[in-house]
Amino acid sequence: MNEFISKIKDLNIGKIEEDASLRKYTTYRVGGIARCIAYPRNVACLVKLVRFLKMEEISYKLLGNGSNLLFSEKPYEGVLIRLSELDQIEFFGKNKIRVGAGVSLIKLSLLAAKKGYTGLEFASGIPGSVGGSVFMNAGAYKSDMGYVVERVKVLTPELKIIYLENKEMDFHYRSSFLQKHRDYICLEVIIKLQKGNKDAIAEVIRERRQRRIESQPLEFPSAGSVFRNPEGNFAGKLIEDVGLKGKVQGGAMVSDKHANFIINCQDASSDDVKYLIDLCHDTVLETYGIDMKIEQEFVNWE
Repeated sequence: MNEFISKIKDLNIGKIEEDASLRKYTTYRVGGIARCIAYPRNVACLVKLVRFLKMEEISYKLLGNGSNLLFSEKPYEGVLIRLSELDQIEFFGKNKIRVGAGVSLIKLSLLAAKKGYTGLEFASGIPGSVGGSVFMNAGAYKSDMGYVVERVKVLTPELKIIYLENKEMDFHYRSSFLQKHRDYICLEVIIKLQKGNKDAIAEVIRERRQRRIESQPLEFPSAGSVFRNPEGNFAGKLIEDVGLKGKVQGGAMVSDKHANFIINCQDASSDDVKYLIDLCHDTVLETYGIDMKIEQEFVNWE
């Protein structure tokens, strides 16, 4: 691996971080060591890096804000790519924003609100990057990225840069074209909003933030909702009904404030978190026959 890292450094594509703790890069604050994290300076550097990794048959993965990932405690031997340098935000036309994949979705939503644009209020509490949020079709309050994304600039597996229009992105509930075609990389997004009343927009964001503070364990590291709500039901209620609210494993706990959150309350390990995820899933399945869909992606557990 050290030889490959040396070659990656020779590419001069941007910052390279070695043997980094993934606790710093995931919202659960758990995980092992990443042997190599690369930060391409721009799209050209990203293309150069991915071409090299493909040629050398080195595994790689895009890492946004780590808000929906659960890495194991094992070292990640491939290359993690962070697009935090793709951070441009440009307002243009009457109501459009051109935004890089590495921008914080919360930052973008608050900036849009400050400028009097409505449509992104739902995103003011979603702790992901714009690229990761498009990948997941992140949403809340009966809205999601599919409602506001006009087009997406992507890097194809053949290392071509193309645009995908909203319909081509195949947005559905917590799903998109990118989830089904994981060798495509989101580079940039065009978002279309509407002009609104700044005070009214700010009030919506304030009310929702207060509601989150009252109902969610925001004071602890977590990855937000662990399970999607089954149709006609609520994952948190199902977990509570089977008696697992407040269940502790090592340093992790099924939140006693909201049972669809698993929190790192005392230096938890990845294994602690995964144990509770599996326990909640399997117990609800055995009790009610409901196969709850897990929101988080398990990485490096093979």
